[in-house]
Amino acid sequence: MSDTETARPVLSPGPRLSVSKGLLTIGCATVLLFVVSALAAPSSVSGTALRGMLPIASVLAVAGLGQMLVIQQGGIDLSVAGVISMTVITVTHIPDGDNGKLVPAILVAIVFALGAGLLNGFLIGVLSLNPIIATLGTNALLYGADLALSGGRPRITTSLLAHTTGGTVGGIPNSVFFALAALVVVTVAVKRTVPGRRFEAIGANPRGARAVGLRVRGHRASAYVWAALLYCLAGVMLGGITAQPSAFEGDSFLLISVAVVVLGGTSLLGGRGYPFATVVAAVFLEQLVQFVVALGVSTAVQTIVQAVALAIGVSLYTVNWKALWSRRSTPGRAPVPA
Repeated sequence: MSDTETARPVLSPGPRLSVSKGLLTIGCATVLLFVVSALAAPSSVSGTALRGMLPIASVLAVAGLGQMLVIQQGGIDLSVAGVISMTVITVTHIPDGDNGKLVPAILVAIVFALGAGLLNGFLIGVLSLNPIIATLGTNALLYGADLALSGGRPRITTSLLAHTTGGTVGGIPNSVFFALAALVVVTVAVKRTVPGRRFEAIGANPRGARAVGLRVRGHRASAYVWAALLYCLAGVMLGGITAQPSAFEGDSFLLISVAVVVLGGTSLLGGRGYPFATVVAAVFLEQLVQFVVALGVSTAVQTIVQAVALAIGVSLYTVNWKALWSRRSTPGRAPVPA
């Protein structure tokens, strides 16, 4: 550079806005689903239908965020049904219609959730038990306490809880705001903090994380504790949305809490999680069920629809379709000897 030339400052590029494959896929699928619903079953996208769908989708989104944290560590939590059901029973049976007893009931529900999360964390993170077996055992304990408290009989929710989580503001269900708050908290905690980035790194490569001195067992155990608190929030929301919830309200969230995580692009092997895509997947799955029901199909088909959605999600993100297609399309390829 000559002396007469003026040096130009080198500008570093700003942060690039990237969209995950999972968010792109589930986002396009959700938009397409609403378009098809509007054309084939307009009643499924009416204002009344959406106000009925969004609260349940919000509960599913919160439960899915909890399940995502566990799956990020390569685990799975089958106690989600027990924690949600136990929470619903606690916040409806202890108050028994008395608004003054609602806050203590919620605190009791949080204690139950923390106990379940700590038990799961100890069994899986410390004792290294199989997550399916450990969480199934915890789920059984929770249902035992559930039935002992409720006797299997439902109670009407309090008016305060019904107004708080089951009411609306400006035509938007309050449960949507709870789900958005949970999304913001989880996203900031996992994506914008040092412990959150360590959490994802441990899930992606536990051996490497252990080699550099990270507490793999502690992070793995903590995933179940935070997940249980999110399940508790989902249960509190459900307790206000449903006028007279049963002792088994959480059962319907067992399979689909895993499905929304997978549809959102989070690998079942652990690693990076996608909170926003998980929430979008919850809306997609609930609208899909509503669309099927609006077509006049029996509600018994709902479970089949959820299972098919889970299978499609697993195949999308675990099967190397490009390699499989290139292998099939290559002519004259000699078979690989066994």
